[in-house]
Amino acid sequence: MAKITFLEAIQQAQAEELERDPRVFMMGEDIRCNVFGTTTGFVERFGEERIRDTPISENGFIGAAGGAAMVGMRPIVDATLSSFLYPAMDQICSIIAKSRYIYGGQAKLPLVIRSCMFYGNSNAAQHSDRPYSMFMNMPGLKIIAPSDPADMKGLLKAAIRDDDPVLCFEDGTCWMAKADVPDDPDFLVPIGKGDIKREGTDLTIIAIAGGVPTALKAARQLAADGISAEVIDPRTLVPLDRDMILNSVRKTGRAICVDPAHRTCSAASEIAATIVEQAFDALRAPVIRVTTPDTHLPFSPHIEKPLYPTVDRIVAAARRIVGAPVAPQPA
Repeated sequence: MAKITFLEAIQQAQAEELERDPRVFMMGEDIRCNVFGTTTGFVERFGEERIRDTPISENGFIGAAGGAAMVGMRPIVDATLSSFLYPAMDQICSIIAKSRYIYGGQAKLPLVIRSCMFYGNSNAAQHSDRPYSMFMNMPGLKIIAPSDPADMKGLLKAAIRDDDPVLCFEDGTCWMAKADVPDDPDFLVPIGKGDIKREGTDLTIIAIAGGVPTALKAARQLAADGISAEVIDPRTLVPLDRDMILNSVRKTGRAICVDPAHRTCSAASEIAATIVEQAFDALRAPVIRVTTPDTHLPFSPHIEKPLYPTVDRIVAAARRIVGAPVAPQPA
């Protein structure tokens, strides 16, 4: 075990898999100059053939990675920001997501597309998106969204070894978080398996990516008021660990979905629908979503930051569904 940051976990996962499998290589924008610190020393260690800088053309290099995967390589694509996936939507959705199906299983696409959700830092509308829910609607893609360093390392390594295309959404608000992470090169976190980050009995909080640390802070505050909140991190959005979520809700009878993405058609909406469809008889109160409003993100930090899920919003939602008095919110 070693205590490392979220970014260091990405670096370790990539380095270990590059070392383990000569078919693994990296490509993306400015990865040789190590902008975010996830490719430290990679050119010197693995060579320029395996650490490739690309032109600023996401549709081109993500499409090329899909082709490389189909002929036996295992690319890791660093697309930098999640907003930069939009120019490559045709390649991702029309080719990468569908090829294994349309070729009757003859083609495999062991491809990982990494992108950072760099929101909450006054990056304004074009650079602050959290678009994982868009891709949840496209069959053929696996989607991971870790919230802590250990999950980040284990899930990324599992994604690199997977024979299906995996989109890895990395929450920038978690970058500096530190945790004990196994240094075992075969440490993996299974794709499709959620994690109970905190056990509780009065309500279930299902939180996505950077919403998890916020939910855990809210749970600690609720505990001081005698309200026991269970916090679940799905970790993987596709496939989603519905059984873990439903079992928890059947135990507590109440659910809040915390999602930093926009409200409409969000991961929170899918989770809420699943709960209502499959555990309605266990519910003692309506399922509540704590999300970001359906608005583009402003540059102003004073306007931007309150839009995302906050401890106060989660606590207020929890107190409402357990029937406790809700403190008045500032106007």
